[in-house]
Formats: sequence, structure tokens, C-alpha cells
Amino acid sequence: MDAAFTAEQDEIRRTLRELLAEHCAPDDIRSAVRTADGYDADLWRRLAQDLGLPGLALPQEYGGVGCGRTELAVACEETGRALLPSPLIGTAVLAAPLIAALGTDAQRAALLPRIAAGGLTATLAVPGGSLATALGLTGDPTDGAWAGGGRAGGVQAGPGAGEGGWRLYGEAAQVLDGHSAELLLVAAHAGGFPRSRTLLFLVRPDAAAGVVRTRRTSLDETRPLARIELRDTEAELLGADDGADVTGALATAGQPVAALLAAQAVGAAGSALERTVEYVKAREQFGRAIGSFQAVKHRLADLYVQVQAARSAAYYAAWDPAGAGGLALAQALEALRVTTAEAVQLHGGLGFTWEHEAHLYFKRAAADELLFGPVHRLRDRAAQLAGLFAGAATTAPAERVAV
Repeated sequence: MDAAFTAEQDEIRRTLRELLAEHCAPDDIRSAVRTADGYDADLWRRLAQDLGLPGLALPQEYGGVGCGRTELAVACEETGRALLPSPLIGTAVLAAPLIAALGTDAQRAALLPRIAAGGLTATLAVPGGSLATALGLTGDPTDGAWAGGGRAGGVQAGPGAGEGGWRLYGEAAQVLDGHSAELLLVAAHAGGFPRSRTLLFLVRPDAAAGVVRTRRTSLDETRPLARIELRDTEAELLGADDGADVTGALATAGQPVAALLAAQAVGAAGSALERTVEYVKAREQFGRAIGSFQAVKHRLADLYVQVQAARSAAYYAAWDPAGAGGLALAQALEALRVTTAEAVQLHGGLGFTWEHEAHLYFKRAAADELLFGPVHRLRDRAAQLAGLFAGAATTAPAERVAV
């Protein structure tokens, strides 16, 4: 295995970093998140059309660039560095792989080229706050309990009036980019108790009646969340029939999603650390730069090691996500939390002001762990999947007898 980045990957990183440095200053971010879409639509269009960002990992037959997951991880790291508000995660990381895995030939041909060209934004809507569970990162998604589980709640699906049509009723409370996405992939429970199953449906909010979208006040404005209400809404089944293993597909997609989220978290942590290092070099106390004090050097050295270890884990997971994605995400979220907290501390009284840019990174760390974590549950789920405690229940009594 050659762990070095290729020339193409380095070029993706360089081009994105230069462009985002020009358009993603803290004031630009604050202006973008206060727009109706929650992001700079002109910048997103440029990233899509000039750089092919949303189609980076999509096959060329669907208008994508045809690169791999590692190239998309590089892009995610750079967008994380800049805290870029964009529909990249919802569209390219969550929705597009599920359409490619479960969609019919007609659905893939109709949707993926538009996503690759930046002409269609999409996101995944799951009931409640269960996104991490639905992706198999913090719990077992296969029983479908997070989608309603045969009881009232969640989103319920039933047959529509036309042949092959469906109607949805229910609510998804925390949908990433749900207020602006032009296509919703809605996870819904169907079949009642005897034939309980979870399915994915395509909903076009601007065309379907009965869709109410409300943008919610979120801790991290760069990751806008929305509440989606579906009131007898017409929907199209994703896939050819209602017998597909949707929960299995979500669990399979979860590890690559976690790897890409980890890369984005590492980018944010690295940028927060770099900004803090620059500050302590310039800030003077007692006639010398505070970065020259040994205690400050030790704290920054510990952060550097933690960020670099998380970065290595994220790229290993992007290369081989099976079983490693959840652990990489846990390590990256922990590194981001610790680094941003230290950034606020080391900026002193200035860092504690809510308007300072350090808080943009601190809020990203807190919000990401709420949305995709927490860290201890990510690690617990990874341990379960690895079977680390499979023999604990049978060996413990024997050991006690021996003692």
C-alpha cells in the first residue's frame, strides 16, 4: 500500500484550498448562512460546474468525475478546513450513494447526472434524531425501530391511489439541509406489524403537496437543520420493488459516510489548530510571545499529535471503510472537540467572545457530535461489530469460580 497522495489528489487539495481561502473568510461564512438557502449558491455552482465537486466520486457514465472515495475525502477535508456551508454532505455523501445503490436504472439516469452537474441538491431524511442509528454508526439499524418500528410515530408509508404510487405521513425532525434540498430521500416504515419493513422514497418538495419544511435554529449555522412534515404526501419508491434490504443498504453506506465525515472533522480541527498557533506566535504577555512558554508548547504538541492521528485514521477509513469508518469518525470528532476547546482557551479573553471565529469551529465540534455521535456510542458500536465482547458473558463466571 502506498499511503502518499497522488498528483491528482494534491491538485484537488490545492485548487480547493485556494478557492475557499478567497471566498470563505469568517465574514463570508456568516453572510452565507443567513441566506435563504443557508449557503452561497454562486460559490456552490462554481464548485459544481468548474471543479465537479458533487460528482467527484460518481461514475463517468452518470456525468461524474469517476474518482474514488479518497478524492472525495480530500475535498471534504478542505471544506471542513474552511467550514464551508454547502449541500455537499447531504447531496454527495448521503443521498447520491444510496440512489446509486438502490435506484432503478431509470432513477439513476434521471437523478445522478443532475447531482453531478450541481443542478440538483438532495439529502436523507430519517425520523427523529436517528441519522447515526439509521446508518448503523451508533446502533443496529436492521430492526427498523428508528423508522417507526410498526408503531405510531416516525414516517409511515401506504399505497397511493395510482398504480405503484405511495403516500407518506409523518415527520423527520432533524434533516440536514432539509429546508433547501430539491430532493428528499425519506426513510419510512411500511407494511404494518405483520410485514414490517423500512423503505426509502423520493420526494420532490417543490412538486409534491403536503410537504412542510421549517428551518430550525441550530447550534452550528454552517450545518442547517430542518423539520420535514409530510401530510399525505405523494412519493416514489426508490428501487424496483418494496422487497429491497434498505436497512442493510443504509448500514453498508454508513461506514463510507463516517469516513468522509471524519475527513471533514479533521479538516476543521487542523484549521483551528493552525489559527491558534498563529495567534500564540503573535500574542505577547510579560514581554514575550505566549507561544514561547513551555506549557503552551506542550498543549499544542499534544493537539498536533491528536489531529494527525485522526487524519491518518480518516484516510485509512476512506481507503477501506468496512469496520473502520465509525472508529475514524469517533477519533476525528474527539480531536475536533478537544482542539476547538483548547483554541478558545488559548485565545484568552478574546476567544471567549461569541463573535470570534474560534467559536465557529467550537460550534461545529459540538453540533457534529450531537448529530453523528456521541463518541462513546460510536466506539461501542464499533466494538460490537468487531465482536470484542462476544465471549465476555461466558468466560466471566468461569474466571470468578477459579479465583
